[in-house]
This record gives sequence, C-alpha cells and structure tokens, in this order.
Amino acid sequence: MSGGQLTRKPLILAVGIVALEFAAAVTGFVASTLLPTVAGDLDARDQLGLLIAGSTLGLFVALPLASRVLHRLGPRGTLAAGMLAYLGGLALAASAQVAWVFALGQFAGGLASGLLAVFGISSAIQHLDDRLRIRVVAASSAMWIVPALAGPAATLGLEHLVGWRWTLLVPVPFVLFGRLLVVHAVRDGPPPEAAPRPLARTLLVPLGAAGVVLSTGWWPLAILGAALTVAGMVSILPPGTARVRRGTPAALGAMVLFAVGYFGADSLITVLLTSGFGMSLGQAALVLSAAPLGWAITSLFAAARSKRHFPTVGLALTALGTAVLAVELVSGGSFAVVLVAWAVGGIGVGLAYPGLYLSATTAGSSGFSAAELATAVITAECIGQLLGRAVGGTLSSAGHSGLFASYVLFAVALVAAAGAANRAREPR
Repeated sequence: MSGGQLTRKPLILAVGIVALEFAAAVTGFVASTLLPTVAGDLDARDQLGLLIAGSTLGLFVALPLASRVLHRLGPRGTLAAGMLAYLGGLALAASAQVAWVFALGQFAGGLASGLLAVFGISSAIQHLDDRLRIRVVAASSAMWIVPALAGPAATLGLEHLVGWRWTLLVPVPFVLFGRLLVVHAVRDGPPPEAAPRPLARTLLVPLGAAGVVLSTGWWPLAILGAALTVAGMVSILPPGTARVRRGTPAALGAMVLFAVGYFGADSLITVLLTSGFGMSLGQAALVLSAAPLGWAITSLFAAARSKRHFPTVGLALTALGTAVLAVELVSGGSFAVVLVAWAVGGIGVGLAYPGLYLSATTAGSSGFSAAELATAVITAECIGQLLGRAVGGTLSSAGHSGLFASYVLFAVALVAAAGAANRAREPR
C-alpha cells in the first residue's frame, strides 16, 4: 500500500464517521419532531415506549451478530445487507397504520445500523490516533449545528406539505453517503482481533428492554424486564464497569448513565412540551434544537482544551437542566425557562462528551484491546439509550405524572453519571 493510500485511508474513515453523525442528527431531529404527530395518527399516545425504543432495540440485537455477518459476507456484502434492512425498515415505518408495525420498521433500521457499528468504531480506534480521534468527536458534534438550527422547522414544514410518512425518508441520502465512505475506508475486512460477541448474554439486554416496552402498565413484567437488562449489561461490559472501578471502567459506567439520562430525556422532549406544557409543535421544535446546538458548539471548545477536566462539571450541568424541566412541569413553567434549561443541558453534554468518550476509548492500564473498547463503548451508550427510552417511554405513557417521574429519573441518572465520570481518571 502506498504512502498516499496510508494517508487517505484514515481521512476517508474520519469523513465517513462524521458524515454518519450528520445523518444521525438529521434522523434524530426528524424522529423527535414527528413523534407527537406519529403517536396521534397511529392512536399510540399510550404506547410511546414502543414508538421510540424500536430503533435502539434493533441496534442492540445487531451488535452480537455484526462480527458474524462481517466474517461471512465481508464489508461489501454487509453494506448491501444493511442497506436492504435500512430501506425496508424505513418503508415499513412510513407505511405503518398501527404502532407495532411502525416499531417493527424502526427495529429493522436499528438492526441495519448495528451491522457496521462495531466494525466502524474499532477501525477508528485502530487507525485514528488520539489527536485525530478527538477531532473527529468534535467535528461529529459540529454536524449537529445545521440540523439543530434548521431540522425541526424544516421537518414541520415538510410534514405540512407531504405528510409525516414521506418526511421520514429525508435522511436516506445522508445515511447512504456516510456508510459508503466507512466501508470504502475499511474495505480490506474487519480488524483481525474482532471476535464474535456472546450471543445469549448480549440478547438479554434487548429482551429485557422489550419486556419493559411491552409491559403496558403491568409492572411485574416491567420490573423483570429492567432486571434482565441490568443483568445482561453487567455480564457483557468489561470487568469493573458495574462497580465503577477507576479508569476506563468508570468512564464506561458514566457513559451508560449519561445515555440513560440525556437520550431518555431528549427522546421525550417534544411529548413533554406538547402534552406536559401544552406548547405548540413550533415551540417544541425550538426547545428541541437548543440542547444539540449547545452540545455542538460547546464540544468544539472542550475538544480543543484539556478534555479530561470537563466531564464531571458538564454532566452536573446537564442534570441541573433536566431537573429544572421536571420542576417546571409541576409548577406550570414558562417557555423561556424551559428553553434555557434544555440549552444548559446541551452545553453540559458538550463539555462532558469529548473527554468522556476519549477516556472510554483509551485503554490506559485496563489492558483492553481496540475491538473490546469499540464493543464496550457502543454497548455502554446503547444500553443507556435503550434503558432511558424504554423506561421513560413506558412511564410517560401514564400521562402527566409519568412524564414527571421520567424526568426525575433522568436527572438522577445524570447526577450518578457525573459521580462516575469523576472516577474515570486513571489512578496515580
């Protein structure tokens, strides 16, 4: 391989990862903005957990299958299979007449995303040095700026013109572009150290989360599902993560708790504002943009400085912003207070995430390999998202009191994440 190829390969990989983050931003804003409309049209306001957890369930089911599929089909075959699953799932969701069909389509899309997730991140850890990796994190955060500014308003405008079903298709070209770049950069095959993940133990997590989502108010099933998810998490994450052992395990534990709190709160923000506060979808769109915009801009600042000093402070700020939303829900609240609170939450994530990500993907004294770190980082964040969205969506289906309980839970998770992040520095 020539020197030019060696130089281009990491760059193409970095651009592909950043492009996929832009696609994720577009997808996220489209889904969040449309959630109240979809729930109303499908008569599924009491099934919010089913609507918002489907894609994350699919992603998590794919994780133990990804290395097996890559080994059998290779990168190009995996890309083809992933694209078919992604486009088929999107078509299914867009044509759904009932909630479970919509959720099945979202599940297929998540399954497609997971096929290349471990492969892409482990390649990034292997081929991108710390300096380039943190720049990729910062650039990825910046990819949320334009979607945060224009995404919700554009989504509402497009939904008004062509309906929510066609609007769901907006992210397709961005997803295709990013995935093609990543596969092109790592077309020589999966990293040699990548090993199949434990199938049964990994599937405990989505199985438990599905129990929470499908419990429909029957709390024994919800509690059993949450317990299964936690048991699965403890069994597949690296040793020491559940005990928040200093160093990389504590960073991974903080990643789980952060994802529970932030992504859980973010997935329900439009429902909180429209159902809880009685605001219009336009107002909800403005608030929805505030946190990702704060995250993107602040992350550029944090990534250019001493990253490891910011996670604890940043997560504490996010916890504060989330707690204010819960308090305002009780007191009636005002649009201005809610907007500022969620913007502060996003600023906190921008301060925290670059350093937290770097700590979680740096082996330090842990002895973890690149493939193990890639698997662990994806697992940690996905478990957190899955738990936050499943539990939050299930609780919030009970109405105003459920929304309040959800946001209290999210704030507590973020406080715990700040404590775990404080232990992420390597012991001296």
